[in-house]
Amino acid sequence: MVGEIVIDPWRYQLHIEVWLLVVFLVASYVYVVRVLGPKAVPTGEPVVTRRQLTCFVAGILMLWLATDWPMHDIAEEYLYSVHMFQHMALTYFMPPLVVLATPEWFVRILVGEGRAYRALRFMAFPVRAGLLFNIGVMVSHIPGVVNASVSNGPLHYFVHVLLVTTSILMWLPVVGPFKEFQMKPMAKMIYLFLNSVVATIPAGWLTFAEGVVYKHYNIPERVWGVSVSNDQQIAGAIMKLGGSIFLWTIIVAMFFKHFVKTFRDENTDDYVRKESVLTTADVERAFGATPPAEEPRQRQ
Repeated sequence: MVGEIVIDPWRYQLHIEVWLLVVFLVASYVYVVRVLGPKAVPTGEPVVTRRQLTCFVAGILMLWLATDWPMHDIAEEYLYSVHMFQHMALTYFMPPLVVLATPEWFVRILVGEGRAYRALRFMAFPVRAGLLFNIGVMVSHIPGVVNASVSNGPLHYFVHVLLVTTSILMWLPVVGPFKEFQMKPMAKMIYLFLNSVVATIPAGWLTFAEGVVYKHYNIPERVWGVSVSNDQQIAGAIMKLGGSIFLWTIIVAMFFKHFVKTFRDENTDDYVRKESVLTTADVERAFGATPPAEEPRQRQ
């Protein structure tokens, strides 16, 4: 038909703001490492480790993948399941990489030891950080918030900034650069488990909801032929399983790292030999450290 508009969900859309953000973050990190680092770090110590560099590159790639074409456009205009995966990347996957990529010396220079430090420590307290994180996750899935944000660019980016910020706070007690902010290993595992449970509430509601929950995605154009109801169910499954599996995997890794390793070390042959075998040198040292016994006096 003449004049018919052809809609192509996969048409390329340039997001210049995303590229500017990525360039700014990369340039800032290079400046911190090349210019500030050598002045702040004692001679002989590395400015950043290989692990921190790897985490930074992975975090930038995750940010670019989640906020640029095509994921951002499909998530904003067509499929809520892709929108859910986008939020998972920004909420669960990218923030811990950002935290791990940040060197301690830089954060201490940035926040100092005054009010900023005290404010950060207050906000990074596990109960408050976990509560803010889960409130952000819950609010970002309210139908009114979703329908308004996907049709309003600035609001959508504000929601993303809110999710990333609260997620970074949530991760500070686990892998943050400030050791004094971190919890004990067992507390970390309990903390991550609790954070994985709360998200299952809206996920379960979304999976079993009747009718269309998010009106914005009730459109004739269906990417990959996914219906509106199936799109909602897939989104619920992503939210329920994606975050939980990710956090549970970290919990299991932490368990093997901290507890199984300790158990193994305490039960190796070398450890048992050192604790149980008494050598001649040990006996000689013990006798040398013991004063000689006095002879009993004879009665007159």
